[in-house]
Amino acid sequence: MSQTVTPEILLQAYAMGLFPMAESREATALHWVDPKARGIFPLEGFHISASLRRAILRADYQVTVNTDFAAVLAACADRPETWINDQISALYLSLHKMGFCHSVEVWRQGDLIGGVYGVAIGAAFMGESMFSRATNGSKLALAWLMHRLRAGGFTLFDTQFLTPHLASLGAVEVPRAEYHARLAKALQRQARFEPPGYQPLPSSVAAGSSAG
Repeated sequence: MSQTVTPEILLQAYAMGLFPMAESREATALHWVDPKARGIFPLEGFHISASLRRAILRADYQVTVNTDFAAVLAACADRPETWINDQISALYLSLHKMGFCHSVEVWRQGDLIGGVYGVAIGAAFMGESMFSRATNGSKLALAWLMHRLRAGGFTLFDTQFLTPHLASLGAVEVPRAEYHARLAKALQRQARFEPPGYQPLPSSVAAGSSAG
């Protein structure tokens, strides 16, 4: 990949079904990825376990949106092995300022305990990364994100790859061609990451997806 990747080029790549990765934090080159099998979350298929449901309803946390995107991005990159290098961080910070990249933050007693961020284009949300600093931190972020995406009219939630952790939460894998077809349809629609009047309660988030 060329060293000069602009936010505009990155948006075009997403619309083509591509996403960027770096080999490591220190790597100076990026490469485009278009997996043969793509992970997605069916919008009605997020699996809420009994323990997660209790954690949601306990409501001993606060959820915010786009309040500290930079902190979520930094926390996602703060691990021994990461694909988020300085160039990728700068690109997503730019997309955030342009209104295309969003974060969901979970706080407890003023501490950031979990979060997720991703890119929204049309009715497609491309989940990029998440982190957890407390039990259920990232799961809480995903549950509130999933509820928000449904409320905002999104039709595609892309997880890029399917990990055992995401599969346990309801994510599935689809062939590349099917993903591209779903993406093309989603890009023809409009969705809102911050729907007018959207004020979810823990009870609605806990009841909004499949239980188990």
